[in-house]
Amino acid sequence: MKQRVITAAVLLALLALVVWQINTPLFVLVIAVFSAIAANEIMKCSKLDNKFILIVGTAFAGVAPLFASKKALMPLVDAELWGAVIKAVPSVAYVIVLVLVFMLAMLKGYSHTRFEQVAIAVFASVFVPFGFSIFIRLRDMFMNEQFGIYLIFYALLCALATDTGAQLGGMAFGKHKMSPNISPKKTIEGAACGIITSIVLNAVAFLLYNHFADLKLDTVGTTILMVCCVPISFMGMMGDLSASVLKRNFDVKDFGKIFPGHGGVMDRFDSTLFTLPLTYALALIAFTA
Repeated sequence: MKQRVITAAVLLALLALVVWQINTPLFVLVIAVFSAIAANEIMKCSKLDNKFILIVGTAFAGVAPLFASKKALMPLVDAELWGAVIKAVPSVAYVIVLVLVFMLAMLKGYSHTRFEQVAIAVFASVFVPFGFSIFIRLRDMFMNEQFGIYLIFYALLCALATDTGAQLGGMAFGKHKMSPNISPKKTIEGAACGIITSIVLNAVAFLLYNHFADLKLDTVGTTILMVCCVPISFMGMMGDLSASVLKRNFDVKDFGKIFPGHGGVMDRFDSTLFTLPLTYALALIAFTA
C-alpha cells in the first residue's frame, strides 16, 4: 500500500507538470514516450521474441503521435512547415509499410515468430499510438484551444471517475457480478456507481469550464456532452475489461512494472484508450462544422 501511495503521488506530480506544459513540446514528448512504452508492454506480454519487430514497433508507436497535429512541435517547428510534412504522405501509407516490414521480419525469423504475434505487434504499434495521439488532436483541433483541452479532461474523467466510482461503489454495494470470468471483483452495482460518479464529476468540470473559459458552451453542447458521458463512461469500463482479457490471454498480472504498485502504462491508460477515441469522434460529429 505504501508503495502504491508513493507512486500515486509521483504520478500526480507528473500530471501537474504535463498539464502546466500542455501547450508545449514537453506535453507531446510525454505522450510519445507513454505511447512507445504502452506498445512495447503489449508486445512483450505476447512473448514476442523477434527483437527487430519489437524495436521497430516501439519506435513507430513513439513517433506516430508527433504526426497528430501540425502544431505538435511548435514552437520548435513552424506549424505550416510541419503540416506540409504530415500531408506529404498519407497516414495509411506508413501503416502499410509497417505491416509489410513486419511480415518480412516474420518470414526471416519464421522459426521463432508466429503470425499471431505479428498481428498483436501491428495492433500495438498502430492502435495504441492512435489512441495516445488523440491527446494532441483534441488539444489542437479547435480555434478555441480551451475547449479542446476541456475535452481531454472530459475523456479522462469518463475513464478515471468511472473506474474510481465503480471500485468504491462495488465495495459498498456490490452484490451481482458483472463479468465473473473476466474480472471477478467488478459488479453491476459498482458499474452503476461508476457511471453516476462520472456524470457528477463531469458536470462539476463543465461548470468550472463555463465559469473560467473565454467562450462559454451553449445549452445544446452541454446537453450533448452530458448525455454522451454515459456511453463513453460505459465504454471506458469495457476498455478495462478488454485489458483484463488481454492479460488473461497473456497469463500476466500487469502489462508492465514502470509504476510500482500500479503496473505499466497500459494498466493506467486501458480505459482512457477507449474514452479518448470516442470523445474525438463526438468532437468531430457534434462540434466541428
